[in-house]
Parts: sequence; structure tokens; C-alpha cells
Amino acid sequence: MEVILLLKQLSEADGLAGYEEPVRGVVSETWTPLVDEMRVGGLGSLIGLKRGTGPEPRPKVMLAAHMDEVGLMVSGLEKGFLHIAGVAGADPRAVLGLEVVVHAERDLPGIVATRPPHVIPSDERQKTVPWDKLFVDVGLPADQVEQLVTVGDLISIRCEMAELKNRRVAGKALDDRACVAAVTLALEKLAKVNHVWDVYAVATTQEETGLKGATTSAYGIAPDLAIALDVTFGNQPGLRDTEVFPLGEGPTIAVGPNLHPALVDHLKSVADAQEIPYHIEPVPGRSGTDAWAIQVSREGVPTALIGIPTRYMHQPVEMLAAQDVERAGRLLAAFVASLEADFLESIAWPESEESE
Repeated sequence: MEVILLLKQLSEADGLAGYEEPVRGVVSETWTPLVDEMRVGGLGSLIGLKRGTGPEPRPKVMLAAHMDEVGLMVSGLEKGFLHIAGVAGADPRAVLGLEVVVHAERDLPGIVATRPPHVIPSDERQKTVPWDKLFVDVGLPADQVEQLVTVGDLISIRCEMAELKNRRVAGKALDDRACVAAVTLALEKLAKVNHVWDVYAVATTQEETGLKGATTSAYGIAPDLAIALDVTFGNQPGLRDTEVFPLGEGPTIAVGPNLHPALVDHLKSVADAQEIPYHIEPVPGRSGTDAWAIQVSREGVPTALIGIPTRYMHQPVEMLAAQDVERAGRLLAAFVASLEADFLESIAWPESEESE
């Protein structure tokens, strides 16, 4: 599977948090030949099962990446112009001047605009334009806008993914569609190898609004262990060297209280054996990813976190290296293939000895 084409399909699909149906359709079509069963969870997450070869009941590993994205919503109408609000962490600094699609009675192309600088008071010109000073113009007369558009209608960012030099790509929603692509590549590789464990590939919903799809999916699947995937900070100006990772030099493996130490060690061993470059990402507290929810599902799930370095998160020009997506997919597939039937016993917490 050609990764840049896959990234383009996923990036350009619509799928705001809570309204992921369009991108879910894209993922479902891609996963259908790669899994044995597929269903949609109660909160809209897409769950694909690829059965293992071990005796039943087989242990279960969950591979989770979220498919929702940030966007906009119509918050009011004024003389044919649309007032807007951010959905799921949209950044007002990044939306001015964008092309958008208003999902109204019918889809309407539009642009995000504000007042020209000539009429803005001098004390406001150096400040970020607030939400209440931004609006969407769809180019229609007021009466037609009122017939077609309703407060609460969603607005997606319209942006073609750009291919840059050195296999870099930039586009919207690569947080976290890049990791959905990595899971897809892993499923493709697993189709050619035997693996003992059952694999549950999950494209989760509403990560950006509180890890909701991961919470419900983990509860329903009840995995024996899980790997979550999300983007992490790529190197760029304005960030400390200690909190960023280079593009094109492999994914990250996170360490910290959100992640099971023995599972992390095994991931590192697999990466070393497969000669897959990686970086260690310290996460001393809340990871803010699907791993945070999965870890505490039911009685607790041994969980690890793989990251893909990405620049300019929550902007329509999120940038990453395609080779990092490929390496993350290879690492996932090799990890799953390495799981023996008794793997859980090897990472179990030692039992406390009873005092005499």
C-alpha cells in the first residue's frame, strides 16, 4: 500500500469530533480486505478484528488511533455571514483565510475572514483575532443563507494534502490520521505472517473531546494489552529541544506512568531486532492520548504508546515524514507477530510475598 496516497485519502476526508462518519467510511473500505470482522462501536469507533492462529480463547491486543479532527461550527447568522465557534480544539490563529465547507442543507464552499486591517483599532492589530470577530462567507445573499444554513451546522476545513521534499507531507487532520495509516500498514503486513493473538484495530472517535471512543472501545473489547498511537511534537522553531523529535528518524516510544514498563521494554527490543530507528519520549504525567483512557479500562490494561513526530498540530498544515508512518506500521506488525500465547505471564506484576 502506497503510504502517501493513503495519507492523502485520510487527510482530505471530513470527520469532525463526534461526526466522524465520512472518514469512517474511508477507513472501513481500506480495512475490509485486511480484517476478518468489522463493526462500529456505540460511539462510532470502527473496530476491525483480525483473528490469530492460537487456540481459543485467544488473548487480545488492541491497536488504537483516533480518526476525529478539529473544525468549526456555525454559532450564529448575521446578514448572510456565519459566526463560528471552534470544535474539538480548533485554533483561531490558524483558521483565518482558510477555505472551508459548510455542511448545511447542502454543502457550501466558503472562506473564513475578518475585518480588513484598515478599520481595526491600532491596539487590536497585533492581537489574535478572537472567535467573535471571525466569520464565514459563502458568497450567497442573506435570504438564501438563512434558507440553507442552521445554527449548529458543521464546517470542515478544505485543504489538499501537499507533498514536499524528502517524503514530507503537510495537510489537515494528520493528527491522528497518520496513525490510522500506520495501523492500516500493520494490518497489511500481518496478512502475510502468522500471529498467535487476536488483533483489534480501532479507529477511535472523539479523542479530541475527551478520549471517548477509546474509553468505550476498550471497555467493549476488554483487551489483554494495547498499543495506542498518536502524533507527538516534531522539531520546529519556538519549542524546546527537550520536547521535540526529528522528522524522518523513526517513531517515538513513550515511557512514564501511563505506560507499562515491561511492555515498553518489549517494544524497544522488537524495534532493535527489526533495525527500526526510534526515540524514547518521556511522558512523566498525563499523556493526553487514547493510552490514558485504555490503561484504566475495566481492571486495567497494560498499555504502550507510539508517537509520530508532527509539526504544527491543530493547524491545516500538519507536517510529518511518510517514512515515520511506515516505520510505525512495521513496528506494530513485528510487535504483534512477536506475541506468544504466554506473553502476558512474562510481563505480569510480581505477586507480593505474604509476611510470615
